[in-house]
Amino acid sequence: MTKKVFITWGGWDGHEPEQTAAICAELMQSAGHDVTVTDQLEPLEDESFMATLDLIVPVWTMSRISREQEAGLLKAVRAGTGCAGWHGGMGDSFRNNVEYQFMVGGQFICHPGGIIDYTVNITSDDPIVAGLDDFEMHSEQYFMHIDPSNEVLATTTFKGEHWGIDWVKGVEMPVAWKKRYGEGRVFYSSLGHVAADFEVTEATEIMRRGCLWAMR
Repeated sequence: MTKKVFITWGGWDGHEPEQTAAICAELMQSAGHDVTVTDQLEPLEDESFMATLDLIVPVWTMSRISREQEAGLLKAVRAGTGCAGWHGGMGDSFRNNVEYQFMVGGQFICHPGGIIDYTVNITSDDPIVAGLDDFEMHSEQYFMHIDPSNEVLATTTFKGEHWGIDWVKGVEMPVAWKKRYGEGRVFYSSLGHVAADFEVTEATEIMRRGCLWAMR
């Protein structure tokens, strides 16, 4: 069954929002879904439009969202529209909007060492990660503040070797999770700093499956 996917991108260019949004759009179109891509947030204010959507994918590192736009997004998800995203595009968006962060289930805090090598550990047999083995990333290892009610699918462990932040040594941090927000399904993965990160097969597959799961 064809579903309606709305991808909106913008914010800090360092996360390559246009390029990563295009990767997600191609995956969703390949799955047979109707995809709209825009660099605007104004459609979030259109209640009739939002009610037609099955999945919203925000790709907006930092930036700002109006009260009306945030309210439109949160109302749609609470009513059953899915929301899914990755890295700073969803997990470091709209820093002043704590209700948005509550919906996401986490907020980016730091990435000690910048671009480093680290391991992602699959910690669930959920269909989003089923059949995948632990894998390596050369990217930003996100330290996040996390909603304890999230259903964690994958984690990473910090070594405490970078930037003098030794107190995080041994901390096991969620990398991917799913949750509910009202009637809506929410999925997040911290993988996807730039488009090249999706050359890692597992990172792309987790994002693809998570988006499909989150759909209404």
